[in-house]
Formats: sequence, C-alpha cells, structure tokens
Amino acid sequence: MGGLRRVLAGYGFLIASVNLAAAAEPIKLRVADSFPKGHYLVRLVLEPWMAEVQKRTNNAVTFEHYPAQQLGKAADMLKLTQTGVADIGYVAPAYVSDKMPVSEVAMLPGMFEHSCQGTLAYWKTARSGVIAQQDYTANGIRLLLAVSLPQYRIFTVKQPVKETGDVTGLKLRSTGGAQDLTLRAIGAVPVRMAAPDAYESLQRGTMDGLLFPLESVVAYGADKLVKYSTDGVGFASFIVAYSISDTVWKKLPPDVQKAMADVAEEIIPSACQQVQKSDDETKKSLEAAGVRFETLRPDVNAKFKDLMKGVAKTWADGLDGRGKHGSDAVKEFDAAVAAIPAK
Repeated sequence: MGGLRRVLAGYGFLIASVNLAAAAEPIKLRVADSFPKGHYLVRLVLEPWMAEVQKRTNNAVTFEHYPAQQLGKAADMLKLTQTGVADIGYVAPAYVSDKMPVSEVAMLPGMFEHSCQGTLAYWKTARSGVIAQQDYTANGIRLLLAVSLPQYRIFTVKQPVKETGDVTGLKLRSTGGAQDLTLRAIGAVPVRMAAPDAYESLQRGTMDGLLFPLESVVAYGADKLVKYSTDGVGFASFIVAYSISDTVWKKLPPDVQKAMADVAEEIIPSACQQVQKSDDETKKSLEAAGVRFETLRPDVNAKFKDLMKGVAKTWADGLDGRGKHGSDAVKEFDAAVAAIPAK
C-alpha cells in the first residue's frame, strides 16, 4: 500500500510539474491584418504596442502577426475575430458599416481638424457611450487601439479638381457608408471597395480617382497612377482600429489585460502625432515625385464645405430611423472633439 502511495505521489508530482510548465508557456495571440507589413500604421501603432506589451508581461504574451490579408480580406476581419480565426483583428468600422454603423461619426467631413483631435475623441467615445455599446459590445469585441487618419483628399488620374464642378460624375473610391454620402453630396459617384483593391481598379480605368489619405496612396502603390490631388479641404476620414474578441479578453490574466490597456493609453497620443507628421512628409515626397497638389481657392473651398454641411445630419437621421442613435453619437463625438485643442 505504501508503495502504491509513493507511485501515486510520484504521478501527482509529475502532473503538477506539467501544469506548472503549461502555465509558464506564453499566451500566443494571432493578429489578423489587411495592412501590408511595413505599412506606416503597423510601424507606428501596432508593432510598438505589441513589443511593449510583450516586454511588460515578461513575454507572458506573444503575438503572431498576419499582415496583408493572410487570414482573410479586410471586410472579413470582424468575423475572423468573432469566430476565433484571429484573437485580435484590424477591424475597420467602415468596412463593416452594417455591423458598426455609429463609428462612422468620426469619418464624417468637418468633424475635426487633425489626426489627434479625431483619434482622442474616438478613443474616448468608443469605450463608453453609444459607439461602445452598439459597435463593440454588441459585436462581442473590445477596442484595443485606434487612430483617426488625417483628412482625406481627392486623387485623380486624368484631370485636376480645381472647381466643385470638376468632381461631378467622377467615379471615386469609397469605403462606403458615410463616405458614400460625402461623395454624393459633392456630385461624385462612390465606388465602394477596400483599400487593397483600389490599385487594380484604378489601373483598369474603372475608377477616375480615389478618396484616400496621403499615406495610403503610397502604401498601396497608387502613387504610380495618380497625377493630381486636392489641397485645402478635408473630405472625410477613416478609423483604424484593432480589436480583441471579448471571449479571448476575458480569458487573459488581469496583469496582461492591464498591460495591454496601459500601453495603449501611452502609445495612442504620440502615435497620432506621428501619423499627422508622416502625412506632411508624404505630401512633400509625392510633390517631388510629380503629383500636383491643387490648392483650392477660398471660394471653392467654401463651396465644397457648403455642399458637405448637411452630410452629418443626413447620416444621423438615417441611423436614428433604424434605432441606431446616430444623433446621440454626433453629440458625444462633438463634445469629445471640443475638449481637445485644434492644434
């Protein structure tokens, strides 16, 4: 009997050792991304966050990054994250506006002046209030990182945009939703597609141009095709957001959750400044490469703004009619922007 106890005790020690070894193994999180490796947003936002989280947890958590749509298309990132194909996903609300409609408040024209204003306002409202409840909690995901891109411009291939009439009838790339409303308001024809697909469509001539931020023109190779860009008025913006499955989040140890949240709070304010700076630098490099930036006259600028001034209300009314609280989202976002200096 004593021998049996010794054997069982030995097995117990072995099992305990195995459990301890398993507990010591790092948590591996799969990160699905549609941005190509080396994209400036990956370099300025995601990679520093992953590296610092790994450092602060003493490698208790590690990340496997799958860029360039390796795990799925940009429009599928929400589903990939919800179903466990990925633990963390680059979930761009604009690509799933049917599932995350109120986030588009940060993509409406004229809502903010620079990247940090939009970023910090979204970062606040997307974690409490209407956006948090309807776009994140309802979809079973939790926001980890977010950046609002600098104001979008109109890039064209064949002719510059100097007057409001120059846009009439132009087929321009759009992410859908709020950007569709913006383009229709100024007389253009929106062509909905994700950024990685824009180059091929532009090359084939099925589009006349792009509603794009400067950096994305370079990142997706469109700088080899476009010849002209507007300058002086912002037509829209875009929210870049990395989110984690709620199911995965709740399984993480509290110290890992804290590290993720703390690092995000530290990185986001500096990242948006770098994003804005990168935008300014890219403009200079594109000018040097031959892209012509048309600075719109003050009267033309005013006309474009006048054409777009009703977009926010149209957008909000449409959501209100579906019970999605668009007007509440506008009020919350406006209040958050007002608390952040314009420059």
